Amino acid sequence: MTTEEIIRTWFEKWEKGKFRELPLSKEFSHTSPFGTIEGKNAYLELVEHNQDKFLGYEFQIEDEIYEENRACVRYIARQGKDFKLEVSEWYYLENGNIQKIIAHYHIGEIRQERMLQ
Repeated sequence: MTTEEIIRTWFEKWEKGKFRELPLSKEFSHTSPFGTIEGKNAYLELVEHNQDKFLGYEFQIEDEIYEENRACVRYIARQGKDFKLEVSEWYYLENGNIQKIIAHYHIGEIRQERMLQ
């Protein structure tokens, strides 16, 4: 698969709630304003325990850049009627899987119901 196909698969799996099928490497890491999560299993466990905060999004892609083993996507994520987040993410790939994501967004003040457990 091309880099673009892998990244589009990432978004499709999220929209369908199939986070266990994400194309992640075993050494996957995710960095965001919340910090860095190291390892595919640790990431999936965090999502599992916080599904209300991770699932149910619709994504509106605004900009995309694709290279051989990396991509950058700027998008708007909407969850329900009252939550919207503008995000820019860098994706780094290895052997057909996402090895690392660096996410940039402004989280502002986090409402109590949005806090991760």
